[in-house]
Amino acid sequence: MKVLHLSTHDIGGGAARAAYRLHTGLQDIGLQSQMLVQEKSSNDKTVIAPKIRLFQGIAKAKLTFECLPLKLYTQKKNTPFFIQWLPDRVISKVAQINPDIINLHWISGAFMQIETFAKLKHPLVWTLHDMWGFTGGCHVIGECDRYKVSCGACPQLNSINEWDLSRWVWRRKVKAWKNINLTLVSPSSWLAECARSSSLFQNLRIEVIPHGLDTQKYRPINQHFARETLKLPQDKKLILFGAIEATSDRNKGFHLLQPALQELSKAGWKDNFEVVIFGASQPENPPDLGFKTYYLGHLYDDLSLATVYSAADVMLVPSLQESFGQTASESLACGTPVVAFNSTGLKDIVEHQQNGYLANPYEVDDFAKGIAWILENEQRLEKLSFYARKKAEQEFTLELQARRYSALFEEILMVGKKSPFSN
Repeated sequence: MKVLHLSTHDIGGGAARAAYRLHTGLQDIGLQSQMLVQEKSSNDKTVIAPKIRLFQGIAKAKLTFECLPLKLYTQKKNTPFFIQWLPDRVISKVAQINPDIINLHWISGAFMQIETFAKLKHPLVWTLHDMWGFTGGCHVIGECDRYKVSCGACPQLNSINEWDLSRWVWRRKVKAWKNINLTLVSPSSWLAECARSSSLFQNLRIEVIPHGLDTQKYRPINQHFARETLKLPQDKKLILFGAIEATSDRNKGFHLLQPALQELSKAGWKDNFEVVIFGASQPENPPDLGFKTYYLGHLYDDLSLATVYSAADVMLVPSLQESFGQTASESLACGTPVVAFNSTGLKDIVEHQQNGYLANPYEVDDFAKGIAWILENEQRLEKLSFYARKKAEQEFTLELQARRYSALFEEILMVGKKSPFSN
């Protein structure tokens, strides 16, 4: 079976890393898997990207043109919003590879025009990494539920016009994807329910398959060694927080994390705990978190990430909305319990008071309580760490994810062969 993954990036960003992990997992179980991307960062020969510098420059120029219509919305929120209106070269490249099945991933950033989907004459499986597929352009819906009807009057565009840009994008999707041969895969139950309730995807097959990871790379490392490697203190409980744009992306919840930590500090834990942050460099004027804080900057490789998870005593994921939450699953695999809010995709990863703590959404007081509950009792912490690793081994291994996808691909291809409309 020849599988082709379409993704804007191969390893740049959380969604890309998830796609690449699946790609390597399928190879490990014997499938012929390739990736077609717009921007390649790895040295993997099975990842295909434009080699000619001219085409790479065109791709970057396209992104500038892609965003031009958004300039009409001067009060737009600073959140990702993609229109996917420019033509692309995907069809010809896919034809050269000639796969049996195509697995779509995060394809925003002017990589694929909305209308290209229906032109792909292969069975399509789309792994949802956020909400863009069923909205009028946004990737994180917030409190908006207009995607259930038709979008328009988009709060992220700060628009009160029913026939705004989000309605135009939504209508293009309705028209282009009307009779598409598409199966959806969601990494979490929450995102699957969002997709099922959407006007665009309500009639499609939706499966839930959690993101996998290499549990041999993400595994517990001796904490003393990990801290020594990262030059972190040995005599403190370390609280970890990290994500891409950890302190600037509002969806990652830093604005909730800060008061929770300040509350802990005032409650008498100031001398016992210290904070470690990755995914952001130390700002010129660091915010007051109530504790001594270490900024590790951006970490890109698995070994560095596994080391920092292992160095910590608890991982904090105060996100507002997560389609899954790979920092949470990575942390569990390294034996480090997680505190998160009892909402969205994180509910599939963190089991309350079993491998972490699920705080009431989005209550700062309860989030602070969860951190203290995990760290105040050493025997409890050891038990949580044991079950954290066990959860990852049972549900988030790369092999398990790959075999689930392989079975789905085989089923789709078998149904296609039996169909009287198949070639």
